[in-house]
Amino acid sequence: MATSNHYFYVLECADRSYYAGYTNDLDKRLAAHNAGKGAKYTRAKGPSKLIYHESFETKQEAMKAEYAFKQLTKAQKMRYITKEEESSI
Repeated sequence: MATSNHYFYVLECADRSYYAGYTNDLDKRLAAHNAGKGAKYTRAKGPSKLIYHESFETKQEAMKAEYAFKQLTKAQKMRYITKEEESSI
């Protein structure tokens, strides 16, 4: 069985804003964001912490989830993250 290695992830920045992205290596990507070598948005917003991620079989699926998340309001994003956390318990 192949493992999925495409991720949609959400970071919470130092100013409590959210940043959503795609990667195939969560640890490396988070380290890049926090070293100031990630996205321009996270460089400006200070250190980030990973607050949510989902894994997918394909890059396209992960990027589709990222796009859909970015279309939500902040309140909807908070509910999405909370709902997903509760369903995994």
